[in-house]
Amino acid sequence: GLSQYSSDPRTEWDLSAYSTRDQVLEAMRSLRYKGGNTFTGLALTHVLEQNLKPEAGARLEAEKLVILLTDGKSQDDANLAAQTLKNLGIEIFAIGVKNADEAELKQVASEPLDLTVYNVLDFPLLSSLVGRLTWVLCTRIKEKSNKENADIPVNTGPQLSPTDLKISSVTSKSMHLTWSPPLRPPKKYRIVYYPSKGGMPKEVVLDGAVSSLQLSNLTSHTEYLVSVFPIYDTVVGDGLRGVTSTLPLSSPRSLRVSELSHNSMRLSWKAAQGATQYLVLCSAAPDGAED
Repeated sequence: GLSQYSSDPRTEWDLSAYSTRDQVLEAMRSLRYKGGNTFTGLALTHVLEQNLKPEAGARLEAEKLVILLTDGKSQDDANLAAQTLKNLGIEIFAIGVKNADEAELKQVASEPLDLTVYNVLDFPLLSSLVGRLTWVLCTRIKEKSNKENADIPVNTGPQLSPTDLKISSVTSKSMHLTWSPPLRPPKKYRIVYYPSKGGMPKEVVLDGAVSSLQLSNLTSHTEYLVSVFPIYDTVVGDGLRGVTSTLPLSSPRSLRVSELSHNSMRLSWKAAQGATQYLVLCSAAPDGAED
């Protein structure tokens, strides 16, 4: 599977899209470069929530690997997002080109860093990594598969997945989440939320006995994506996802003008609920404009 990112991540194709090497290479040749910013944390969260799920072709029993290719320093918290993936057993390889921050690559990548971190001066030099990286990836998959496969259930289903996410009590800066727990209670829940138009993901980890959460300090009049993941000792269940917009801030109403003179006027209005200050702007209207 492959995703590109800048301010907003974009899935180019899922794990289930192609079944032969030639198909993948042809897709690569047709790929259009996506320029822009470098929100690596948001991209890693996108990979977890969109690309590494069963609907996208991820098999529960298969090892999960992420190869991050970047030519710049992240403009959001890549380390937090990467740590979340690593805590779930997903292995991250970090490859830097040109202006990549090597310290950040080492933070993001899985251990041991001598096998998972690579840095080259320019894009054509990436070809020099192919042989070694291929060998390392295949070896790591075999090692992890032999060690863990016997302990991982093949199918999660409703037994390990929560249901019925409800978002209520929405205000300009908060919302309340509730969900129905799976038949087998998880060890923890991981809740991830962020603005749909791009922004730093935030997350909350709850005890598995809890099935509700109040999200606060949100931005007003903003659409948020919310995901709830159940975490077990050896597996992560299917996540619940929802989308809701916070309410706009209330506005002042009924503007009135009185006590007019040659150089002054008095303004009055009905208060806006929750406002602590008002900013009043005035300017002369151009000729012919409505008063």
